[in-house]
Order: sequence, then structure tokens, then C-alpha cells
Amino acid sequence: MGNRSSHGYYLAQAMRFSIEEINNSSHLLPNVTLGYEIYDICSQLTNLYATLGLLSQGGEGCHSPQHIPVADNYTGYLPKAVAVIGPDSSEYALITASLLGIFLMPEISYEASSPMLSLKRAHPSFLRTIPSDRLQAEALVSLLKHFHWTWVAAVGSQNTYGRQGLQTLHEVASKKGICFAYQGIVFMETSNPGLVANVQAVLASNTGVVILFANKRGAMMFFQEVVRQNVTGKVWLGTEDWSLSREICEIHGIRDVGTVIGVTIMQAQLPEMWAFEAASRHSESHRPQAACFQGCNETCSQLCSQLYVPALQPLLEVSPYDTQAAFNVYSAVYAVAHSLHRLLGCQAGVCRKDTVYPWQLLKEIKEVNFSVKGRQIYFDSNGDPMTGYDVVQWKWEEDQIWSYDVIATFSSQPVNLTVYWEKLQWHTGDNQVPVSVCSKDCAVGEQKVLQGIHQCCFHCVACSPGTFLNKSNPYTCQTCQADEWAPAGSETCFPRATIFLQWSDRISQALLSAVTLLLVLLAGALFVFVQKANTPVVKSAGGWLCFVMLSALAGANVSLYSYFGVPSRFTCLLRTLMYNITFNFCLACMAARSIQIILIFKMASKAPGLNEAWKNRHGCSLFIGACTGLQVVMYLVYLCAIPPFPHKNYDLADQVILLECKDHSAVVPLLGFVGNGLLGVFCFIISYVGKDLPNSYNEAKCTTFSLTIYFASLISYCTTFSVYRGKYLPAVHVASLLFTLFGIFGGYFVPKIYIILFRSELNTNEHFQMSIQSYTKKKNVSD
Repeated sequence: MGNRSSHGYYLAQAMRFSIEEINNSSHLLPNVTLGYEIYDICSQLTNLYATLGLLSQGGEGCHSPQHIPVADNYTGYLPKAVAVIGPDSSEYALITASLLGIFLMPEISYEASSPMLSLKRAHPSFLRTIPSDRLQAEALVSLLKHFHWTWVAAVGSQNTYGRQGLQTLHEVASKKGICFAYQGIVFMETSNPGLVANVQAVLASNTGVVILFANKRGAMMFFQEVVRQNVTGKVWLGTEDWSLSREICEIHGIRDVGTVIGVTIMQAQLPEMWAFEAASRHSESHRPQAACFQGCNETCSQLCSQLYVPALQPLLEVSPYDTQAAFNVYSAVYAVAHSLHRLLGCQAGVCRKDTVYPWQLLKEIKEVNFSVKGRQIYFDSNGDPMTGYDVVQWKWEEDQIWSYDVIATFSSQPVNLTVYWEKLQWHTGDNQVPVSVCSKDCAVGEQKVLQGIHQCCFHCVACSPGTFLNKSNPYTCQTCQADEWAPAGSETCFPRATIFLQWSDRISQALLSAVTLLLVLLAGALFVFVQKANTPVVKSAGGWLCFVMLSALAGANVSLYSYFGVPSRFTCLLRTLMYNITFNFCLACMAARSIQIILIFKMASKAPGLNEAWKNRHGCSLFIGACTGLQVVMYLVYLCAIPPFPHKNYDLADQVILLECKDHSAVVPLLGFVGNGLLGVFCFIISYVGKDLPNSYNEAKCTTFSLTIYFASLISYCTTFSVYRGKYLPAVHVASLLFTLFGIFGGYFVPKIYIILFRSELNTNEHFQMSIQSYTKKKNVSD
């Protein structure tokens, strides 16, 4: 090996050891001996030369001609090797994978982690025992999310590993709500102005976390500049290429930069390999180098590799990074061996001596699934290993010796990060998790209003009532559905309470009891009036008008039953038509009776013709018919053209849905409402004019009291409606209508029933004659 690299030395030793172990095995490839060639690829040219050499056909000597034929089908082509292990970098692997893919020669890399190599259309024969950088990016992002670091800086090395890794990291992180305050490429020259600018930009970004997606050389240059500029108090997240590098941890002053956390390949041990390596080193140190190679045609044995030279002695300290990479090489060689085991039918204890073509071996490698040193080895459809990462944190012992703890593990199947909190040691004074955010999280129910171009920089605004903040979109408050509501600053919507007068409600039962009671009282009053129809009290009250008024009140009372239960088209028609018309009829009867009494006692002497006309022309019936007929025609036309319908009222209050009867137009109901009101006022005025009539015929007090109850109920309901929007609003409405009917019944009919039942002495013709004579005397005196 020309490159005096301790890491390369251990990779080569891992290759030699694994083949030695397989060749000595009696069950994996019992009668097959694996051979190999090891190339030192220190540049793109040597990498290309090694690849073409393995693909070629020809002699074994140094000067024997070697060639690669041009063909349209390489199915039957048999190159020098049937599989390739390596190379160790993504830049080199992209070249070898492109060439080897043409021949479908399996290539298993132990350190090339570029996501580009997972594209099977471009690199159909590439596999690896190191995870893809996309999985490494997912592991880093999982760390960021776990510790709530959303505002970070990222720096990549000036090579394929760093650039593509930084790009992949950005793609994964942006989907998880993580923002990059700064992204840059490390310039790999000491005192380079660009390198100085990198560190200054990281400082200016005002982040608490810096991700360094770089190879060892780039990380070394960067941290030297970080130490030189005295950057401290930050969390540094590293990738697998440098996280366990002894060269970087030995930089003077690096322990003061903050907390260093790195992603590393999952730990694996190869104790037998180190015994093999020690034996190899010992044998080589006692064997003359000349004995190894006598000529170009001779092949080195396992004990004659020329890998160990005295100049390499100071570099041979084993690092965790070397151990991990060695296990990746070991796994790759065993993947080839297990594939050959299946391809050559070695399950019977003896392998067939068949010719093995690369494409046949590739097919078997894709299907391998075996366990080695406690680790399960198999590949997904992209040729990537189904493994994960360890997450380590740097620490220094009391004697200033660098060490590390595994503080978390990240698995790919399923994707999961497990953190061992008890092992975490932060650089903060109270050992609290450092904070790295652009803006603090909003409170519950507050949306994020962006400030600038980064989604992590925002200010918070509470969601208005009727809207909620969906966690999947924290930047927009969404409107609740029509049947839902939400208070201000809510994260969810709540179902609105549907309100109507249910038959089973206690309030409904109380109202129904009152409605039924009034109906019974009206029936009882009608019975009494029918029994005493010829008595003076009944005649003075209007005679047949009493029966009509009581029937109208009963009809209005019966219509109140339609206010209970879920509204339907029939009940909506019943509410609108029956109550308004029957109540209008009752008011018209009261007004007609008052007019009739005034004509008899007030106008008989002044305008006798008017009284006669009222009597002869059936003025009472005409007046009642005109008032009620106008309402009937108006409502019938309205109900036939645009009838009311069941409706969900969402505007009553935020928290409820009122099931009610909806009018297409409010004009006709308003006219009916106003008509009844004006009729009531007219009746009130007429009653007041007749306040000095004979006591037996004076309806002023009764009518005034009844209409006062009507107006009081009307005003009370309107006031309640303006200030209350709760679930009992329909009950308030029914109660106001019922109170009006009770008022008219109690004010107008109860005094008369009382006289009929308990003061029969006042229900005589003599009493009424005396009342008229008394009134006449008073009138004559006043005249």
C-alpha cells in the first residue's frame, strides 16, 4: 500500500481476515477458496485503473495483455473478478458503480454513503454495508426534532459527501419544520478567507446548534478555525465520517467549543481480527520484504502482504472509526460468501464447481439475509443495509482523556430515535437542554404569523372565536364546521348543542302542564257559559261572542303544542297560521264587544242611527270578519307561496344550533305581528273610552288588564331575545305566548265566571237594571 494510512491499513486487514476466515470455514464454502486483489486508490485515475483491471480479461503477468471486449450483451462475459468490495468514498464509488453496472458486477461499498448511489436505474449493481446519507440526514433531523431545535446552521465539506449531504439534510429538515439560518461549504485550506467567513457566518446566525456534514479533513479545518475564533457555547452535530475521529478530538482547545454530538455507525466488535492483525504484523516484521515478491507472476500469501512497514508504526492505534469501517468490510465480504454458498448449492456440504457470472452473483446478493457477530445483514430494494446509527456525545475524563458515551440509537425499520437522557451532559450551567429557536412556540390556539422568509420566525396571534388551530397547519386558523363552535384561542372545535323544546325536558313538561291546564280551564269556562247562556252576565259579556272568544283562545292554546319536538313542515304551518289567526280573532271579538257597548251607552242618544246601523247591519260580525279575514287571506297567500320550513339557526349563539321554523320572508309575519299589536292598542283605547259605563257593562278594567298582560309578555320576550341566546329561548317564547293567553282568560273571563259561580245575586236582571238606572242618574246629573 503506497498510502501510509492507518485507516486504510485496517480496511485491508479486515478484507484479508474475512477471506481467511471464510476459506478456513468448513460449512460456508467448504471446497471453494476465495482469492482477491487489493488496490490502493489514492486518486480518480488509480480508481479507474483498478476498476478496469477487475473488469478485464487476460493474462496474470505484469506485461500480459488485458482487454475488455465491446459487446451488446455481457451475460456470458467472465471478467477477472466476480465482485468488488469498495471503494471508500462516494466520489470514487460513483465512477466504479457506473462502470460495473454495465456488466452487472456486484459492488459492495463499506463507506460510500451518497444517496445518489441508491438510484438503481443509474447504478443497478451497487450495494453497501454503510447506511445512505439520507438515513443519516433523517437521524440528524430526528435529533433536532427531539430536542426542539428548529433554528440551526449547517456547514458541509467541499466534496461530494458534504454537498450532497447538505442538500439531503435540507430536503429532510424542511419537511419537519426546521429552518437553516446559515448554510455554507467549508474551504479546506488553512487561513483561507472563505473558512474564516464560514465561522463568522455561523456566529452571526445566532443559532445554538451547528451541523457539520463533512469528512474528517473538512471537519479538522473547520474546528481549527472555530477554536482560533474562540467560538463557545454551542451544540455541534457531526456525521459518521468524523464523529469518532481522534485527530479532531485532539485539536487543542476543542473541549471548550460546547457540546459535541455525533452520528456513528452502530458499534460492532471483531476481536478475532485484531488477533489476526497482530499475528500478521509480527510475521511481517520478521520476514524479509524480498521474500514476498519474486516475480510478477507470483501471488502473495496471507502472511506476505507488505502492508506493514516501520513507517506506519506510529499510526497503528486503533480508533472506534477504524473498528466500524472494518466491520463494514467484514460484512461485505461475508455477503458475497453467503451468496456464493447459495449459488453453488453448498447446503449439501460440497459446493458445485460451476462457472459463476457476475449477474448471477448479484441476484443472490440482493436476497441475502444472514447474521454475523450478532448483526443481521440484508439489503433493501435500493441496495442499502437495513440498519441504523448510534448517537454519541463527546466527553473528557478527569485526566483529560477523550471518550464518548452512546446517548441514543436510531433505527430505520421502523424509524425511531431512543434517547438515554441519564447519559446526557450539556455545556449549560444547569445541564438543561440548550435552546436553538428563532421564535418561541406559540401558546395553545395561537397561529404563527411569519416574519421574513423562514417559517421558524414568527409572532403569535390567537385564533378568533369560531376558528381553531389545526396542528398540521400552525400558520392558519381554520373555520369550524357549521355545526361546531370554538372559543378564542382554541385547538379544536366542539359540537354545538342542538336546542329545541323536547317533550321529555323538565321545562317542556312544566310548560305542557300549563298549556293543558289552560285548555281544561277554557273548556270548563265554555261549559259554564253554555249552562248560563241566558243569564245577564253572559249576555252583558257578549253572549255568542263569549263562546267564539273562548274557542279562539282554545285554538291558540292548542297551537302551542306544535312548539314542542323537532320542527316539521306541518308544525311550522300550524305555529304560523293557527296561533296568529285565532289570537287575532280573539282580539277582534274584544274590540267589537267594546265598540258595541260604547254605541249603546255613549252614542245611542247622540247618534241613534249609528247604533241602529251597527245592530241592523251586523256590525259586530262584519268588524270581526274584516279584521280576521284580512289576516286569514294574507297568511293563506303567504303560506301557499312561500311556506315556513324547519331550519337550523346557527346565528343565535356560538355554542348552540336552534331548531326553529324559518320564514322565507319576514314581511308577512311582521305585518301580522304589527296588525295584532295595533288591534290590541285599538281595543285598549276603546276600552278606556268606556271606563265610566255601568259597572255591570264596564269592560274597561278587564280588557285593560288583559291587554296589559299581552303587552308585558310581548315586551318581556323581545327584551329576553335581545340579551339571551341560550338553549331555553324557545321555552321563553312559548312561556310568553302562554302568559298572554292566561292573561286574557284571567282578566276577561275569570271575573265573570266568579260572579256566575259564587256571586249569583249579582247575576240577576234586577241588579243589572239597577246598575243601568244608577248610570243614567249620574249621567243626567253631570249633564
